[in-house]
Amino acid sequence: MKNLAGMLKQAQQMQSKMQEMQDGLLALEIEGQSGAGMVKVMLNGKGEMRGLKIDQSIVDPQETEVLEDLIVAAYNDAKVKVEAAVQDKMKDVTGGMNLPEGFKLPF
Repeated sequence: MKNLAGMLKQAQQMQSKMQEMQDGLLALEIEGQSGAGMVKVMLNGKGEMRGLKIDQSIVDPQETEVLEDLIVAAYNDAKVKVEAAVQDKMKDVTGGMNLPEGFKLPF
């Protein structure tokens, strides 16, 4: 029974760490950019967009498609960085335990 109690304690600690990590993800700010920094997107750790900055020198009503593409590229750049940061934080929570491919926490 000592092993069961120890496992339950570890599970509770891991759950507590997961909650702390999730709260921390909301405060995390990651910047993605495109067009040599002329378009910048800020995301939190949950992938929610928190800000968008566009250098006015690239705002041309005749070329909105270029601007749209730059915004998408900046968002995607930030999203990749967010996913890497989340994976890094998950290693702290799981103690480096290797999870199966496709297994995502939090559920």
